[in-house]
Amino acid sequence: MRLLLFGPPGVGKGTQAKLLSQEYRVPHISTGDLLRTAVTQGTPVGKKAKAIMDEGHLVPDDLMIAIVREALSGPAAANGFILDGFPRTLPQARALSALFEELGITSYTVIEFDVDEEELIRRLASRMMCTKEGTIFNAHTDSLTIDSPCPQCGSPLMQRDDDKEGTVRNRLRVYRVSTAPVIHYFDALGVVCRVDGTGSVDVVNREIKVLLEERP
Repeated sequence: MRLLLFGPPGVGKGTQAKLLSQEYRVPHISTGDLLRTAVTQGTPVGKKAKAIMDEGHLVPDDLMIAIVREALSGPAAANGFILDGFPRTLPQARALSALFEELGITSYTVIEFDVDEEELIRRLASRMMCTKEGTIFNAHTDSLTIDSPCPQCGSPLMQRDDDKEGTVRNRLRVYRVSTAPVIHYFDALGVVCRVDGTGSVDVVNREIKVLLEERP
């Protein structure tokens, strides 16, 4: 079970990654989490990344690949993995292909989540976050407004700046320019499956599992 999850912000990748990780008992590998862990633990790669980030620069591809290599070559990923949030660019995709070859990984599936852009904007612009615990809620499905207290602890709610409509539209534009072309790269390799991400969490989860069962 080796999966790469793709889709723009708000499409539900993280939610499905956690479910699939539990169901198939393979690690959910988020590059953002990996980077934070490497920095916190002070690994050699983490120290290099921290020095770069402290200077206000983005972590270069070679360091990100090194962090992913550590995760994929570890015992936790021996039976598979779910990679979420990487690769984001064509150079990263090519580097990941080379890493797979190095590690002897010959079979994997890329799942692309397809959701209408206006629906994504509606979803993200409806997100509210607890100012104390950081828990995310949906204004529509949870019947909340910005003035509502957190349903779990009663703390105030807030809308993150990156979930405001103007910012969301820019995030989607960045995705189209930098990340969407990565799908074309994997399409050429014949490893892409597409799932309609507009359904409920349970429906999308079932559709993914059907796709995986149909894969040779």
